[in-house]
Amino acid sequence: MTFLPMSMDIETDRLYLRAWADADEQWLNELHRERECGRGGSPETLEETARILGRIVERAADTGISVLPVVRKEDGVAIGYCGLIEGRSSIDEPEIAYELFRVHHGRGYATEAARAVVAAARETGRSRLWATVGEWNAPSFRVLEKLGFERTHTTEGDNGTIVWLSRTL
Repeated sequence: MTFLPMSMDIETDRLYLRAWADADEQWLNELHRERECGRGGSPETLEETARILGRIVERAADTGISVLPVVRKEDGVAIGYCGLIEGRSSIDEPEIAYELFRVHHGRGYATEAARAVVAAARETGRSRLWATVGEWNAPSFRVLEKLGFERTHTTEGDNGTIVWLSRTL
């Protein structure tokens, strides 16, 4: 089945989700470093982040879906990303993915951005979205439950149990 491309320019009350720019490498590297250091992993270099960002942009051109920078309207600060990926699912039924800097957690930004991405996914003609979340990640479960995602099953991953959730569009 052929789907329309996802909008790469989404606006909510407090946020912009937009296409990637070269200037995004720095904050994306900082976000990845925050995640990896929190897990005890080794942080990636700026050059590695640039390669990752290049692959994100390439995949968006190939698939018509992508994660997008989440930028606060009030000050233009990028606070994370949100969007659609193939991930553990498929291009026909992609996963929603989001990650914000910890300092921005608990303010409803992830829910607001993810709600807009669900609407954008519906506009592509897709009928279902997936999410996969580590069993330990209670805040992500709260976001997904607010958006109508329901748990379907679990699998075992390298870092523990993965919970699969889905939502009909």
